[in-house]
Amino acid sequence: MVTETDIELDSGRVLHVYDTVDGYGPRHRDDDGDAPDDNGRHAPLAVFWHHGTPNIGEPPAPLFPAAEELGIRWVSYDRPGYGGSTRQPGRDIASAAADVAAVADALGIERLAVMGHSGGGPHAVACAALLPQRVVGAVSVSGLAPYGADGLEWFAGMALAGAAELRAATAGRAALEHQLTSSDFDPEQFTEADHAVLAGEWAWLGAVAGKALDGGLGGMVDDDLAYVSPWGFDPKQVTSPVLYLHGGRDRIAPSAHSEWLANRTRRAELWIRPDDGHISALSSAAAALAWLRQLAEEP
Repeated sequence: MVTETDIELDSGRVLHVYDTVDGYGPRHRDDDGDAPDDNGRHAPLAVFWHHGTPNIGEPPAPLFPAAEELGIRWVSYDRPGYGGSTRQPGRDIASAAADVAAVADALGIERLAVMGHSGGGPHAVACAALLPQRVVGAVSVSGLAPYGADGLEWFAGMALAGAAELRAATAGRAALEHQLTSSDFDPEQFTEADHAVLAGEWAWLGAVAGKALDGGLGGMVDDDLAYVSPWGFDPKQVTSPVLYLHGGRDRIAPSAHSEWLANRTRRAELWIRPDDGHISALSSAAAALAWLRQLAEEP
């Protein structure tokens, strides 16, 4: 069961928050880190989900069975400009860390992990970089590297439509808004493997993308502008372990982006799935959750 609530920040902005704490039984109500309950099972690990573009923050339903098995409590929120969260024009990737800290404080969560898919990947890495005392580990699935990353041909391997969208973002807000309102979605951005999982276990993604677009393009515009602007932190700052998971055939954020990040993150693991695309890489997300659970149990 997912509960939803609104949290008002000191700035007056509102974040619309999702939490599965009530859906996993009494043993999941004591969020004091990794202390076991009376049955020897570990207390839940709060994993903050960072959604892609365009999505809302509903936690990933296809991963609920794995989360239940592993004792994972999902917490997430609509990024500013999506769903029920107040828009924040000009936000950068780093701003996600302050929002996560505010949500964690409001819910009484001290120790947490983060996982992001697609555009959520950089936001998850930001939390690992800027909340080192709270984040035990991070997973970035199909994420982008910083725009202008030294030694990386940033647009290489991207499908034409996605590259055009992000090139428009580099020209500014007006150019991006024109691109988004004058172009059609190109299904060729996705591989056959992507289409297969979107028609099956990850059909959920289509539903949350539709809800995101129902509220207009504001969140998507602010996301794209953030991807091609300075992130507000350096991946070299990250001291927590980070797992970069990527499909080798990704046409939206090519796997070279995760390779670049892994080479510049101190405690990185890189899982390249050669036959997967941008979405089908999520087929390995349950294994990535298990990786996070193991980190939380280490002394």
